[in-house]
Amino acid sequence: MTEHTENRTVHPFRIEIPRAQLDDLHTRLDLTRWPDELPDAGWAYGASLPYVRDLADHWRNAYDWREHEAALNEIPQFITEIDGAQVHFLHVRSPEPDAMPLILTHGWPGSIVEFLGLIGPLSDPRSEGGDPADAFHLVIPSIPGFGFSGPTRERGWNVSRVARAWAELMRRLGYERYAAQGGDMGALISPALGRVAPESVIGIHVNAAAVGFQPLGPVPEDVQAELTEAERERLAAAGAFSEDGTGYRAIQSTRPQTLAYGLTDSPVGQLAWIIEKFKEWSNPSAELPEDAVDRDTLLTNVMLYWLTATAGSAARMYYESTQDTDWFPTTSSGVPTAVANFPEDTAIRRFAEEANTIVRWSEFDRGGHFAALEAPDQLTGDIREFFRSLR
Repeated sequence: MTEHTENRTVHPFRIEIPRAQLDDLHTRLDLTRWPDELPDAGWAYGASLPYVRDLADHWRNAYDWREHEAALNEIPQFITEIDGAQVHFLHVRSPEPDAMPLILTHGWPGSIVEFLGLIGPLSDPRSEGGDPADAFHLVIPSIPGFGFSGPTRERGWNVSRVARAWAELMRRLGYERYAAQGGDMGALISPALGRVAPESVIGIHVNAAAVGFQPLGPVPEDVQAELTEAERERLAAAGAFSEDGTGYRAIQSTRPQTLAYGLTDSPVGQLAWIIEKFKEWSNPSAELPEDAVDRDTLLTNVMLYWLTATAGSAARMYYESTQDTDWFPTTSSGVPTAVANFPEDTAIRRFAEEANTIVRWSEFDRGGHFAALEAPDQLTGDIREFFRSLR
């Protein structure tokens, strides 16, 4: 870690967005300068104009931020400074005294909003008719640069540095042994946390796993011949995504500052940038994003980027991490690891085992990339079952 003189105190945090900031959002939505679109373009060229206009109208005229702000404020929230960065996090202690500590890490373009539906089932299974022995104390941080943790103020906030910050956060909260779970970028940070603090991390559970769980570079024909039909399909899907679905990653990994001007100035620009990914990455059976995730939940997630002006600092995570030699892990921490693959996920076990100690592999036919929002029951069940064996 970079040396910093910092305040190690953990402070309670409450979201209180000024009325003027919400009025400004409404004014900007009213004054949106809309682009043109080719006839019948659909989603082929990116976010659909009719869909984004309709969702923006809902945002302006029907969505109630105060309702969702109040719901978020019902959850204990805190901030602390770690390695020169502010870290915002939810901290929900289970009523079960022997609960296992679990740190949950979101990805991009997600946020802590992804995990709101998991808090009750994971922290207090008894209240829902579950086994109290499956309970977790939950720590749900916003990645530095994202939401109320952001923006970051210096270079170097990559996956490895976030993992080191998480180790310090858990130590600061008094958790000597704990579990880790994450999807998307969280599926990079959680295994990295195992490499940073293998003596503390009990086990790692990931979904929406890609880097470190797929082949690094072309796969030789003799290896391809050994793959199952499902694995070959997954490899082909990963290749197709690399060809056609990584424009966002290219710009965020190379010119995040240029992108930041438009997304920080235009709420509709921020909305379209995020909502396209919910359309593309949600369960393929979902025709529209809200067929997979509730509209207001989608907008609350967007609001955490908009209200904190963190489009640019969140994008910098891609830039910083691709500069990091640990972006493609090659060695395992030895920490027991479980993978949950949902539709459209492209992790392949034989490649995942090269850099992870895989002890559980689950395949689901419902849900998608945003499993915590799309199939919270299945994700919760898999988390419980995996960590049950490690308690």
